[in-house]
Amino acid sequence: MKLGKKIIGLVSVSALLLLTGCTNTNAAITVGKKSVSVARVQESITNILNARKGVDTTGMSLLTGSALAASQAQFFLISQLLEDEGKSIGISVTPAEALKEKNAAIKQVGGTAALPKALIGANIDAKNLDLYFTSVLYSQRLIAAIEKSGVSAADSSTALTVAITEMAAKEGITINPRFGKWDTKTATLIPADTTSGAVKTK
Repeated sequence: MKLGKKIIGLVSVSALLLLTGCTNTNAAITVGKKSVSVARVQESITNILNARKGVDTTGMSLLTGSALAASQAQFFLISQLLEDEGKSIGISVTPAEALKEKNAAIKQVGGTAALPKALIGANIDAKNLDLYFTSVLYSQRLIAAIEKSGVSAADSSTALTVAITEMAAKEGITINPRFGKWDTKTATLIPADTTSGAVKTK
């Protein structure tokens, strides 16, 4: 298993949002009443950059600058939306379940010694690994629930995107534009150079 493939799957499950208004610039993202601070997202960026030092990254697709910033903000945003959508239909993920998934992934990438390089290649902060696998499980269980309802496997990812979009609209989302803006055609957070203000949806 490659960690990069799973994170790409998470990042692609994006709400189609129209951005308007202004709000608190201390928050990188806000979902309903829950926020992740600019400092927390910046910490992830710093940790990822520090992890790369002294490591041979030849052949890796490493994000930098505003693209890296957007990816980390989107990670926290999608993780929260997946959790909220899961809980809304009775799905939960325990810390023990996330730990089991994490341990299995560590084994697959070659053990603890190989993990740091795998995380670098996937642009994942080691500090976020538990949240990462919690989100992976929420995504998998939501897909399973969608398919159980009668949606085909081919259409289940699209159906999950719709469900996440509806959850985003229901709760309301705020995105600080220093981390980018939503592209309604590709459903992704597009990197932006702006460093002030904030953008609110709802």
